[in-house]
Amino acid sequence: MDFDGRLFKQELKKRKEYVDSCLERYLSETDAFPPLIHQAMHYAVFNGGKRIRPIMVMEGALLAGGQPETVAPCACALELIHSYSLVHDDLPAMDDDDFRRGQPTCHRVFGEANAILTGDALLTRAFEVLTQNADLLGVEASRVLKVIGKVARAAGSQGMIGGQVIDLDCEGKSVDYQCLQTMHSLKTGELFRCALQAGAVLCGMDDRGLWALDEYARHFGMAFQITDDILDIQGDETLIGKPVGSDEKNQKTTFPSLFGLDRSQQMARESVKICLKSLEGFDQRADFLRSLATYLLQRDS
Repeated sequence: MDFDGRLFKQELKKRKEYVDSCLERYLSETDAFPPLIHQAMHYAVFNGGKRIRPIMVMEGALLAGGQPETVAPCACALELIHSYSLVHDDLPAMDDDDFRRGQPTCHRVFGEANAILTGDALLTRAFEVLTQNADLLGVEASRVLKVIGKVARAAGSQGMIGGQVIDLDCEGKSVDYQCLQTMHSLKTGELFRCALQAGAVLCGMDDRGLWALDEYARHFGMAFQITDDILDIQGDETLIGKPVGSDEKNQKTTFPSLFGLDRSQQMARESVKICLKSLEGFDQRADFLRSLATYLLQRDS
């Protein structure tokens, strides 16, 4: 399959706009009482994210023979969890970032205490929204329960939070490849794995298909993190929305700091190659996922 970057960006934008319209339905209005927390939640969610995780939920559903609207609550829940994690990542006690996607971070606008509460509110709202997937026609409640368990594990101490703890503990320390890989597979990769499988599980995909999607998501997460590390060195600040060099400022070990830029770029290409191979058993409905993996090698934000 030939990669058309212009066409892919159009497809990505179309999917993002659909996700955004769904997110509007699952967040309270900004004037809901108390308005401050709901304004902060909207600020944290609608700040220019690409919506890759909810899009993955919907793509998994399509590959299982379902439709995006069938898994919309689950897709939005994953984005709410991702948004909460970014609010907390930016806090002074964590990465201490002043900008996110070109805008002041949540704690810079609403204060540190309210930013903590905003993250908490997004996380708890995510699980409330997840339960609503059982109300949609054609989705078995038992599958929703299974997905809730997957999401909780992916976001918890043996997933994203565990990876963040390792990340903080390793600042200023010498880290080997095994530790770096484990950290990012938990901190970044687990939500990608959960997202892609969740939509497929809700729509009844068999174990063989789920295994292939898991292989894709694991290596997608690795390629995503490697290219993210590279952008922190040589990205355009106006495109990535924050100052470059934050990893070095925080004394973090990254793929480029451990392997150099050339080897890191090669590792990203190798991961994308595995992504594409994992989709060989799927038809043209997997073409967007194929393009999404290929796009990582060209991403500028």
